[in-house]
Amino acid sequence: MTQKSEQDRAEQERAKQDLSSEDVRILNESLNSVREALEGLRFGNVSLTVHEGRVVQIDVTEKKRLKPH
Repeated sequence: MTQKSEQDRAEQERAKQDLSSEDVRILNESLNSVREALEGLRFGNVSLTVHEGRVVQIDVTEKKRLKPH
């Protein structure tokens, strides 16, 4: 692991300590929703809309590759 990623991980852990249990629950729910949006997506985009630090919308655009005849 690089030094930068170790620092990032340490910062994330410190940030988690500042969150209430409700904030942690909402964060985990959001992460699970993003994970579900990514599962099975081969080509496309996942776009998050965030208001006041919370994910409020997830848009998934799937692209289908067509083979020429």
